[in-house]
Amino acid sequence: MNFTKIINLKTLTVGAIAGVMAFGLTSCSNAPNSPGYEFMPDMYRSPVLKYYNTYTLNGDTLQSAMKPVAGTISRGCMPGIPAGMDYEKAGVYLKNPILFSDAVLTEGGAIYGKFCVHCHGEAGKGDGKVGVKLPGPPPPYDGAGLKNLPEGKMFYTITNGKGLMGSHASQLSVEERWKVIYYVQKLQGHTPGQPAVADSVKAEIAMVVKTDNKKEKQTK
Repeated sequence: MNFTKIINLKTLTVGAIAGVMAFGLTSCSNAPNSPGYEFMPDMYRSPVLKYYNTYTLNGDTLQSAMKPVAGTISRGCMPGIPAGMDYEKAGVYLKNPILFSDAVLTEGGAIYGKFCVHCHGEAGKGDGKVGVKLPGPPPPYDGAGLKNLPEGKMFYTITNGKGLMGSHASQLSVEERWKVIYYVQKLQGHTPGQPAVADSVKAEIAMVVKTDNKKEKQTK
């Protein structure tokens, strides 16, 4: 028996099998630019799922993402200001929800001394050390332009900023903004207090927000 021929035959057979496997592994692919056969393609070619939609997997109905928990606000929503509320509407509908007291006024004064006095001055005359160096100093609180400014517009301005004044939403909480507004009202020459928010006004606010949200959806 010629063992050399047997060994060569086995070598040829193993080589042929390896060649067939190599050909199969490098040619079986659905992707035109793939280097070869894709093992577990779903691991890196995952299906596209739309958010908050349901889909079926192995007979089970699943959801692509959990819905936000109650009270979650959307990106860009400013705390304390309902969606769709602009500067003018804020002046009509936003009312101070903090119950007025001397302690609240004192706290509002302390907040004013930390965040507002630099531009607006101690008496709200717009003569703070920073304010007088601005291209246009802040107008005095008791002047014609600001003396009767509604508290809702003040809150909106503190939250979003207006003119040369930047937003203070990251520095003052919603509660602190309303407290400092009481102190600003004192500097305006008014007697600060808790304005009542009637149920009819609350209903009107809800209707305005609902209408604005509906218009926004229609434009998308």
